[in-house]
Amino acid sequence: GRRLVTKIGRVARVRWRARGRILGAVDKRRMTGVDVFIFAAVGVGICFAAYNFAVIQRTKVNPGRTYQPANSPLIAVQAELAKVEQIHATIDTGAKAFLRAEYTICVQFLLAFSVLLLILTTVGSSFAEGLFTTVAFLVGGFTSIASGLCGMLVAVDANARTTVAAASEPPSRLTAAFNVAFRAGAVMGFALCALGLGVLLALLLAYRVHFSDVSEWATMMDCVAGFGLGGSSVAMFGRVGGGIYTKAADVGADLVGKVEAGIDEDDPHNPAVIADNVGDNVGDVAGMGADLFESYVGSIIAAATLAKRDNEIALPFWLSACGVVAAMIGTMAVSTNEKGEGWNSNLGALMWALEKGTMLAGVLFLGLAAACCHLLGGMWGAYICVLIGLACGMVIGKITEYFTSFDFAPVKSIKARGATGPATVTIQGLGVGMISCVPTIVVLVCAILGCAAIKGEYGVAIAAVGMLATLGITLATDAYGPVADNAGGLAEMDPAIPDEVRCITDSLDALGNTTAATGKGFAIGSAVLTSLSLLAAFKEQAQLDVSLLAVTDPYVLSGMLFGAMLPYMFAALTMISVGKAAAEIIMEVRDQFHNRPDLVAQDGKTTLKDCIIMASNGEPIPPHMDVIPDSNKCVAISTKSSVREMIAPGAYAILAPLFVGFLVGPRCLVGMLAGGIGSGAMVAIMMSNAGGAWDNAKKYCEKDGTKGLSKVKNADGSLAHPMKKTWYDACVVGDTVGDPFKDTSGPALNILIKLMSMVSLTIAPLLKTYDKHWEFYYWGFPPLGLFVVLTAALVYTGILTWEDPIGKMLDEGEKKVESAPSVVSNKEVELVA
Repeated sequence: GRRLVTKIGRVARVRWRARGRILGAVDKRRMTGVDVFIFAAVGVGICFAAYNFAVIQRTKVNPGRTYQPANSPLIAVQAELAKVEQIHATIDTGAKAFLRAEYTICVQFLLAFSVLLLILTTVGSSFAEGLFTTVAFLVGGFTSIASGLCGMLVAVDANARTTVAAASEPPSRLTAAFNVAFRAGAVMGFALCALGLGVLLALLLAYRVHFSDVSEWATMMDCVAGFGLGGSSVAMFGRVGGGIYTKAADVGADLVGKVEAGIDEDDPHNPAVIADNVGDNVGDVAGMGADLFESYVGSIIAAATLAKRDNEIALPFWLSACGVVAAMIGTMAVSTNEKGEGWNSNLGALMWALEKGTMLAGVLFLGLAAACCHLLGGMWGAYICVLIGLACGMVIGKITEYFTSFDFAPVKSIKARGATGPATVTIQGLGVGMISCVPTIVVLVCAILGCAAIKGEYGVAIAAVGMLATLGITLATDAYGPVADNAGGLAEMDPAIPDEVRCITDSLDALGNTTAATGKGFAIGSAVLTSLSLLAAFKEQAQLDVSLLAVTDPYVLSGMLFGAMLPYMFAALTMISVGKAAAEIIMEVRDQFHNRPDLVAQDGKTTLKDCIIMASNGEPIPPHMDVIPDSNKCVAISTKSSVREMIAPGAYAILAPLFVGFLVGPRCLVGMLAGGIGSGAMVAIMMSNAGGAWDNAKKYCEKDGTKGLSKVKNADGSLAHPMKKTWYDACVVGDTVGDPFKDTSGPALNILIKLMSMVSLTIAPLLKTYDKHWEFYYWGFPPLGLFVVLTAALVYTGILTWEDPIGKMLDEGEKKVESAPSVVSNKEVELVA
């Protein structure tokens, strides 16, 4: 029996080799059974995303629908959820406005850069190859736009439905809300994977008609690299623009609302709250999706480019298809029976609800991957690399959870430093972020060394494919967080919703804080492996002699120093952009609080300022006296600021590899990429984990009662626990510092290192002719000149400037405060100044 099985397997492998070369086909002009299998997996992924979307729609947002039985104790909520629908509609309008503005810029960039790309590739090779590369670039860009648009709209739609589900019939309210939030993430995860894999394979099949000879495979992969470049470019603008948007609105809403006026974080009278909720979706959902889409397709392209044999070419596509199926089965296993008890919920049990699905998907994927490696000729070395990549992603996620969850010592140590003020909280948070680099980098180094020892550079690339194969459920788990967070915000913004509903959304939000942090850690790990694979692919396509790439070479070393500087410049630009955009939001919110008598209630007398005074004193506001702020103005400011501020980081990331490669040469460019990957990985890990730790230190104050005690007053109006007030305020300052760390600059560095590598891979054929440094230096003048002209234009328009908009705003604010009664005390004004 064993001999028969062995013989059958041997015959099958012989027939496989006889039938096909690339993806199992001798005739490149026909689609084979293997291609059909991959497209079937793509179709299953799209159908599963559509099914989850249909399930989400069963929870109706519209009031008056019978989503609750008539005898429910929460039946009163049914009539009052009209406000939730109104808020949801406003958030939906703001999200669409931002996407329209952002994607307009992206489309303009794609069209303009495609012309430049066509000219460069045509001059360097031929018009046909230039045309194929340009088409791939445009297809990749628009596919990334479609993926982000799909996930964003579904997430916004699911926010209110999660709140409604939390107010449904007990005792299944938490389960219902949990399912809505998680399924919203699943829609994005599977739509992204299916679109990325399906469109990439379709592009290869189309190009295979022209590049019919196997010897032309390398040339075809040069053209296909444009697909990754298009996706990376859109991801850069999406991640940076979304990150600036969300943190500008968040910081503006917190500083004026919580610190100055003393109202709750999601008080509906704060005009920046809607922009903050929109920002959570555009930054954490669309931005993260664009980031991982780039890694997903980039790892497949890198592995296929580094492949030396036909079965190595087929393997990344097979693995990705199997990953879609495994992730779908794992998603079906996600469930929970926990009750929503706010911060007292069993977070371990809620986390297990997600982890059991992820683990099942991983086990199933390993089984399917083993079958793939067997059918492709016993590629067991590659299988071990896949196993290493999958394990690496899980371990990095656990490391990130340890350093950012308030269940463990690092975050508790930050909270403890609040006793001595915000300075020590900031210092401790930076220390936690820096020390978190140690275990994460050790795991990455071990994975890279192990895969390189087994299968060389291809092993590292296929490990990245293995890490990202089950992206469907990984992204679903990550996107769940912002959906649950916004659902909690909606529940708080509607005073008619009972406290028990808020407890349910708080439970989901507490879990989402952990999944968001682990998702960022996973994104960093996958970005490093993908970038390293793309760097190796660039070296192969540029046909560089390894003996000439010594670190002691002054050109390579100069490139490394320049590349190591770029992540710091990039992080600085995004941090400063958040500060400037937040200043505009603060100015608008203060203006509405103090100088907008036109914002009045139905009684014609009560103004927004009156409502703020009542809300800050904890007084109930009758419906006829309630005032709705002008939230659209803050949404418009956030949209305009984020779109304007994302130009410089995005353009610099694309232009830097162009002028270094063309001006100096490919060896200097290799050094620049290596320096950028090393430096970018460290800064990204430090900023993301430090920001997450600061955030959860503040939330730990909410869990252990520090926040509640900080508001208790004696009979004479003095604070009953002034130390708790100091403690909590210090942690709030740390959280404010950490917001752009974890949601803007840190995550954007993932895309920076991948985008620079993808740009280099795309222009690699043009650098083959460089036999020495500076040989064709004149080709570097156009991108260098564009870099200089763009910088001058940004300085002239005030986008790049050292002028302090916050100081100017404070001066104007003080003049307005002196001329009109204020809802804040002079002491608070001095504190803010």
